[in-house]
Amino acid sequence: MEETFERLTNLLLSKNESLSHARARTWVELLWEDFEATYAKAGYDYQGKAMTEKVVRQWLENYGSRLHEFAGRNPKYSHLLNDENDLTH
Repeated sequence: MEETFERLTNLLLSKNESLSHARARTWVELLWEDFEATYAKAGYDYQGKAMTEKVVRQWLENYGSRLHEFAGRNPKYSHLLNDENDLTH
C-alpha cells in the first residue's frame, strides 16, 4: 500500500509544483479514502485496491495541476495549504 501511495504522490507532484511532498501525500490519501467511502455508501461491492488506484490516478491526471486552487477556495480544504513549514519538492 505504501508503494501505491508513493507512486500516486509522485504523479501528483509531477502535475503540480505548488504542493509539497507532504501535501501531495495528504491529497492522495484523502482522495483514496473519499472514493472508497463514497463507493461503499452508494452500496457498491468493494472492487479492490486496483480499482481505487485507477480512479485516483485518473483524478490526479485530470485535476492534479489545479488541486491547490480548489483547496484555496474551499474552506473545508484550505488548511491543506496553510502550513508554511512544508518543504516543496
